[in-house]
Amino acid sequence: MSEFARPTSFQLSRARWGVFGAFSIVGFLTAIWLVNIPDIQERTATDHAILGVLILLLGLGALISMQFAGLLIRKLGSRISTLLGLGMLLATVNLPGLATDAVTLGLALFIFGLGHGITDVAMNQHAVLVERGYRRPIMSAFHSFYSLGGALGAVAGAATQAIGLDLPWTLLAACLVGTVGTIFSGPALLNVAKEQALETRHKVSKQAEQATDRSVKPKDRRRVLALALLAFLVLLSEGAANDWSALQTVEHLHASESAAALAYGAFAAAMTVGRLCADRVSHAVGPVNVVRFGSIAAGLGMLIVVVSPLYGISIFGWMLFGLGLSGIVPQVYTAAGNIGMSDAGKTLSRVVSSGYVGLLAGPAAIGWLGGKFDLTVAFLVPLVFCIIGIFLAPIVREPKSHMTEARTEAPTPAAQPSSSTQL
Repeated sequence: MSEFARPTSFQLSRARWGVFGAFSIVGFLTAIWLVNIPDIQERTATDHAILGVLILLLGLGALISMQFAGLLIRKLGSRISTLLGLGMLLATVNLPGLATDAVTLGLALFIFGLGHGITDVAMNQHAVLVERGYRRPIMSAFHSFYSLGGALGAVAGAATQAIGLDLPWTLLAACLVGTVGTIFSGPALLNVAKEQALETRHKVSKQAEQATDRSVKPKDRRRVLALALLAFLVLLSEGAANDWSALQTVEHLHASESAAALAYGAFAAAMTVGRLCADRVSHAVGPVNVVRFGSIAAGLGMLIVVVSPLYGISIFGWMLFGLGLSGIVPQVYTAAGNIGMSDAGKTLSRVVSSGYVGLLAGPAAIGWLGGKFDLTVAFLVPLVFCIIGIFLAPIVREPKSHMTEARTEAPTPAAQPSSSTQL
């Protein structure tokens, strides 16, 4: 690939904001669906048990489409794949509001999940490419914009409920907002030529590594499995906190529902702040330390939650748990996206899929254990997973070829962003 095809600093800066937009849109649309679950449940006359099964269909649709996302990225590139996924999300976010019973709701959620799976893999792969161009950690910032989009979606959903806007109109308005965001974000993403230029540079560095280490392929396979396991453990813990933190606070501390809601609020706020800061921390201390000390902090936070008899200390524990987890998944996705020589999208889709399984399995596993024993006892599981994360941390270490490339390749205006584009 010729030198001139590499993205300039201006193009990288635009692409970064384009990826910010994609993450924000997905977070926004997801939140709009989540905050309207009670209304959708009432409209379709489904009880909690049936609704839980139907929500799993959303996850099933996402998992299925994730298996094909790698092939789609290889054929069309991550930019077009991201836009296709966003298009599916925008079209299908309206479907739950049109459902009239459990069957139509299940079908609507399954189709909605298909769009989620493609978009999740494709936008993360494009984020990996942009991060390669910057040659410094910026992945956590992308994930923080997902959280910010979710917060905006929750506020927007609450506002439409307050004014009594009918659900189908609410979802249509969300679709229109997301469409406008996509119109602005899509053109900013790197085109296929720029994607291929960054991929070519990555392949050259991987080929140099293979020339000195013929066992690299088996090593890569083992590394993918370890990254998939780490993604599963971390996102299972995150999913458990999302769904059960408030109820655990009620049961363990006998707090009111409004006070217990702050448990989740503290966790979510800490996750957002942590993701906004994690890139600079990773650049300063390295991704391994982000995962290692993040796991230690999250484990300590969960230990506080489990043993603390005081509300204020428990809230601090949830904050520490969220802060510790916040930077881990972006490091995992970056490491996964930088492994494959010719099919990075497929590699990333496997790791993202594993994490998604954990995100879905977490609430179910904690709920089952909470029913058998106690929710506080059930949260010993995330505590153990955090301990495992400490030992898995070295798996996200940047390969020698990338470190060599960053040190030896002369920065040029076409490859090195200027200081004005940095966060």
